[in-house]
Amino acid sequence: MSQVTKPGRSRRSERSRQAILEATRALVSEVGYGKVAIETIAARAGVGKQTIYRWWPSKGAVIFDAFLALSEGAEGQDAALPDTGDIENDLRTVMRATVAEFADPEFEKPIRALNNEIINDPDLAALYHEKLAGPLDEAKKERLRSAQRAGQLAADADLGLVLEVLYAPLFQRWLHRSGPLTAEYADALVDVTLRAFRP
Repeated sequence: MSQVTKPGRSRRSERSRQAILEATRALVSEVGYGKVAIETIAARAGVGKQTIYRWWPSKGAVIFDAFLALSEGAEGQDAALPDTGDIENDLRTVMRATVAEFADPEFEKPIRALNNEIINDPDLAALYHEKLAGPLDEAKKERLRSAQRAGQLAADADLGLVLEVLYAPLFQRWLHRSGPLTAEYADALVDVTLRAFRP
């Protein structure tokens, strides 16, 4: 009998966990990080507060995991950049996908809310860098190192600067809503970056 009930419990637990993460993202988008409370997350997800505390020690922890799960669903499964041997095509593929994500309202709203909090909360910024941005940047740098070994990027290129030149204009355009996020724009960023850092 226990062999029958355990999988059911596991499925219910995972459904509850996903409901909590989805409720958290929705609430942060609607009312802002500062106004979200464990009680409101529990009510929106249809679970008790103790269910949340069983998995997360604090509001900050559940909110951050909600965004981490969103990122993992969007790009974390492919944290390593594609490596076909052609850095230009690989970067175009990645940047077009990134631009599409940031143009998607369902992805964009909660990420914008999180960015607003990161600007004003150094602890949250450090956690974001440690758990998400840092590992993703390292995966991107590994692809750039491969391009350096193949002679497609300058051997002495500062890889952190390469990523900043590639991504910073996109983030600025997105943050300021100063222009359209299109595949053509993504391609232009790749072109500018490669012109700056080719051997």
